Amino acid sequence: MPFRPLSLALASALVFAAAPGHAMPHQTTPTKVVSNTPSAQLPPARVKQALTDYRHWLDELARRRSVAGLATAVVVNDKVAFEYTLGYANATTGEPIRPGTVFRLASLSKAFATGLTALLVRDGKLGWDTRLVDVLPFFKLKDMQAAEQVTVGDILGQRVGLPRNTYDNMLEDDVPYEELVRKLDAIDMACDVGQCYGYQNVAFSLIGDVIYARTGDFFYRLVDKRLFYPLGMKTASYGRAALEASPSWAHPHRAIGHGKWRPFEPNEAYYRVAPAAGVNASLRDMEQWLIAQMGGRPDVLPAELLAVLHAPGIATPVEMHSTPWRRARITAAHYALGWRVFTYGGETMIFHAGAVEGYRTMIGFLPKYHTGIVTMWNSAGATPSGLMPMMFDRLLALPHVDWAGLESPPRTVRPIRKQRLRTGHRRHR
Repeated sequence: MPFRPLSLALASALVFAAAPGHAMPHQTTPTKVVSNTPSAQLPPARVKQALTDYRHWLDELARRRSVAGLATAVVVNDKVAFEYTLGYANATTGEPIRPGTVFRLASLSKAFATGLTALLVRDGKLGWDTRLVDVLPFFKLKDMQAAEQVTVGDILGQRVGLPRNTYDNMLEDDVPYEELVRKLDAIDMACDVGQCYGYQNVAFSLIGDVIYARTGDFFYRLVDKRLFYPLGMKTASYGRAALEASPSWAHPHRAIGHGKWRPFEPNEAYYRVAPAAGVNASLRDMEQWLIAQMGGRPDVLPAELLAVLHAPGIATPVEMHSTPWRRARITAAHYALGWRVFTYGGETMIFHAGAVEGYRTMIGFLPKYHTGIVTMWNSAGATPSGLMPMMFDRLLALPHVDWAGLESPPRTVRPIRKQRLRTGHRRHR
């Protein structure tokens, strides 16, 4: 798993900060908790019909060649009820997408960072209210009184008080992460710590430095040991080299005409913020992750930890208006810890999405019913993003709306120019 090694100065500072005898605050208990114990069951006939409809919509997506390649699964009651792949891992060679084909997860990576953190909090290595200044000597903000208040829970809950996507543009211009986290004190605060939502990738990834300081081990190694391996996520990894070393991996593609795609080299930028956007995983891996997040693997992620991870935190009203399906279905939106919590059609939905250049990902589930969906595709274009809300509409017996635009005549597809897609871009989360 290739990563740029820590500088000697940084490593020394982190080890010093992790010295025995350093006081560690206790975990903060959330005031509102989302239960992952199923309290109702969807009618089996409705689930069966929804899966039939989902296959029909996916077949239409394939017929229209609206994506280069796609993999999706539906999990019901801790079992994989549906699995579907289409298109190409590499359009040039004709290699197809398979259930074991590895994709970049982009911002779906954040939930692995928070999941590992929850395990380390349980182990007593740190607390949700551990202050960053007590662990990372280099951590500063323009308002140092504010910096002294920032906790692990604040950076993972997207409530540091910085403007959204701080320094993502510089990250995309290949400025090293290590330099960017030392420049946070040059940015004016958008609000007091904990008082507003501001989605971050650079600041979020400070959790990797905190974990190294507290454990003496590298973040990605601990994710592999504590999450990937015990969950049987056999093809999950971190970093571009690991992606490209996979037996089957989904190359990013650009459209070069209607239904025609050209692969290109994966962009390195967001791999440099591994906790925020560094994970690679296959559909089979993500099925196991979805089961675990819905409470089906208490041996790895116990219910009491999931309750903390999924507890609604800072309000995110902007997320209620970014797409037509959100405007129609979501009546409340919050950020938890690496997850979004939506009230969707009157039901709680745990959700996240991600995007980097050439990849899009979505995961969502209804904890009340232990039913969830994961979808990944390796080209730009938002059409597949409408399929998940169409499925949840069917499962919840809500009025049918063609959110993916698959029931109207297909539009002419023009070649897509190269563009930047931030993992936290407002349209794609």
